[in-house]
Amino acid sequence: MEIQISDGIVRRVRGGQDAPMTCQAILARAIADLLSLPGRRAQAAIVHNNDADYTGIRFATKAGWVVLEMPTGDQPYRLVHELPEPDEHGRTEVEMRRFPQIYKPHGIAHITTEFLLSRGFLA
Repeated sequence: MEIQISDGIVRRVRGGQDAPMTCQAILARAIADLLSLPGRRAQAAIVHNNDADYTGIRFATKAGWVVLEMPTGDQPYRLVHELPEPDEHGRTEVEMRRFPQIYKPHGIAHITTEFLLSRGFLA
């Protein structure tokens, strides 16, 4: 499933009709297709968030939403835990892990799922 967030409005993206065809969107689709069963079972959805300016794969975990953000330029992949409310420091997200763009989509899918499983985010 793909969703798009723009101006605070969340809407479902119909594949092929109004789906973005950016490099990040294509990469997110490739990685999402290669996720293992625990990653797919976590309601993995591709998110095009225009408000926060990222495209990624969002997982519904035991501890809330976790997003694998696709890189732009030479930046690394980011695995971010989105907090439901800002903490005492005003943060709305906590970066859990970064990894470079040297891996292929299959490796990124494996690293992400194994990281979430080993930290207890997925069952």
